[in-house]
Amino acid sequence: MKKIANISLLFLLTAAFPVNTHAQERFTAETMWKLGRVSDVQLSPDGSAILYGITRYDLASNKGNRDIYTLSRNAESPRQLTDFKGSEINAIWRPDGKKIGFLSAESGSMQVWEMGINGEDKVQISNIEGGINGFAYAPDMRSIVYIADVKLEKDVHDLYPDLPLANALVYDELMYRHWDNWHDYAYSHIFIAGYTDGKLSQGKDIMPGEPWDSPLMPNGGMEQIAFSPDGKQIAYTCKKLKGKDYAISTNSDIYLYDLASGKTENLSESNPGYDQDPVFSPDGSKIVWRSMATPGFEADKDRIMLCEINPKALDGLKKGIESKSSSSGRSTIMTSRVFTDLSEGFDQSSSNFTFSPDGKQLYFISGTEATYQVYRIDIATRKIIQLTRGDHDIQAFSLDGKDLIITKMRHDLPSEVFRVKPDGREEQLTFTNREILKNVKLATEQKRWITTTDGKKMLVWVILPPDFDPNKKYPALLYCQGGPQSAVSQFFSYRWNFQMMAANDYVIVAPNRRGLPTFGQEWNDQISGDYGGQNMLDYLTAIDSLASEPWVDENRLGAVGASYGGYSVYWLAGNHNKRFKAFIAHCGIFNFESMYLETEEMFFVNYDYKGAYYDNPRPKSYDFSPHNFVRNWDTPMLVVHGGYDFRIPYTQGMQAFNANQMLGIPSRFLFFPEESHFVLKPQNSVLWQREFFRWLDGFLK
Repeated sequence: MKKIANISLLFLLTAAFPVNTHAQERFTAETMWKLGRVSDVQLSPDGSAILYGITRYDLASNKGNRDIYTLSRNAESPRQLTDFKGSEINAIWRPDGKKIGFLSAESGSMQVWEMGINGEDKVQISNIEGGINGFAYAPDMRSIVYIADVKLEKDVHDLYPDLPLANALVYDELMYRHWDNWHDYAYSHIFIAGYTDGKLSQGKDIMPGEPWDSPLMPNGGMEQIAFSPDGKQIAYTCKKLKGKDYAISTNSDIYLYDLASGKTENLSESNPGYDQDPVFSPDGSKIVWRSMATPGFEADKDRIMLCEINPKALDGLKKGIESKSSSSGRSTIMTSRVFTDLSEGFDQSSSNFTFSPDGKQLYFISGTEATYQVYRIDIATRKIIQLTRGDHDIQAFSLDGKDLIITKMRHDLPSEVFRVKPDGREEQLTFTNREILKNVKLATEQKRWITTTDGKKMLVWVILPPDFDPNKKYPALLYCQGGPQSAVSQFFSYRWNFQMMAANDYVIVAPNRRGLPTFGQEWNDQISGDYGGQNMLDYLTAIDSLASEPWVDENRLGAVGASYGGYSVYWLAGNHNKRFKAFIAHCGIFNFESMYLETEEMFFVNYDYKGAYYDNPRPKSYDFSPHNFVRNWDTPMLVVHGGYDFRIPYTQGMQAFNANQMLGIPSRFLFFPEESHFVLKPQNSVLWQREFFRWLDGFLK
């Protein structure tokens, strides 16, 4: 393997957690579950305060609770606004800034509540049967949009009322289960309700009888629904397909609903891929959303699609022109709307759109070189400027005059809120976990660019143990990322936590191998149909490069990963040529043939495998299935899987474990009956960490 081309050592212990010469504690799973998790940060309408939530977990009770906080400008500490028994979610400023709305199940089902800006006068303002899953105020405060489940299809008790104790599910079409839930014959629908005198009326279903969901299941939220500035229209995301068509397609669309007429228009009908997250311009003349052009490909570039809906704008563009092209963008006139891909020529995905107050500029988040930054595009000139820099992941932002209020994380920093000045200077505003981490000695980090077998440069994060001694030799772990298209960025994970691994005296090698975003679409797309190809060579290049360091013991190497990372471990097990001494595979794909007909979103396997195993000719990608290489397996392996994982069913893990057992290879099966593709319960997570290191320590130390 070639020598490393460039090495720059980054010590990421910043002012957020100043170095304490007396710190002796190592980062543990128990410490991790004490951390408060900051989310959903929003600036008040007048810019005087930020609103956010903090989720904290109690390990003994195995439960979490989320409360709402505000931090006023120049305040010394945040103010806790809620302390109900359950969690409060979906907290938002009322448009006039005089109230804060939120969802709480304090009265039984999840309902809309309001309170004063200091947490006073909490009042439940809705009483919707079955509860509410999300809501937003109309800008004119005359109405509220909310989402709620509507049962549209018959279950076994409707079909056979004389069998009240029967327990069965009956399906006639795909998709009957998704990620971690079986289809329950209900759909998420959008409702419009009048809002007067602090009360919410029963809403009107704007999708009556329609057997599809908005927002998109399973992870869509209120970001997929937007009010127009005048409160007269709603733009929403929906995938209006059923059965097999739904399972094989990514074709969601942006729909525009008129409150007065009740008419709905499909704005993105011509695009066959994902269209999501609409945002109106301040004057209502434009809508922007993220759009993928390739049908069936869930990791395509997220474009910035702009729709002109102002008739005056149309007049100027219709003068004998059906479409125009330039190096800076393309506009197309269709069905009395003008569509422009603002990001044409910008080789990055974009999300989290916010217009400037005058509507002339658009701010957004985009990934570059395994970090996530805020950018700005001038709509008239299409000029894009990167506004933030540094090794961090910015998760959300708000505009505060010329400043940015951002939420960001790093490998050594759970999410916190910062103010960013126009010159790039940062001021940390929240210190949620300072007291918990002040005596914890954190890892240091190297940022390396390594030359791959095909002459490309690959970014690899190298995380070093606390008290790292270059004169010692350490065991090293190759971290294999999931996705497959999900960047090894500056995330602070609550499962695959690099601080945790380093605290147990392992060197972590985390490559941004082929098939990951933030390095251009060609780098991202290469992996589809080539699972056992160049990206596996990238993995081996990374671990071989680090194994040559004098402080890495080349005889104590392990490989770990989940999802696509779990698949990677299974593949490496049959192709690593004695490099590794231990493996951990969590919810990985073991057998492509059985996986093809066991998973739920068929578009994923159709695109990434390039078709079904029974197609003629048979796609070459099936040659990369790990089960084809089991005859070469010879290394101890821990297999982990969850019972409610419907994306990669637990039978994949069973096959891998059984193969190890039949071959007489030391192996262990860690099964979580109530977990899904992820391990989310606190005590299960701590157990996961303990088993993780018990396994590795037994073979690498």
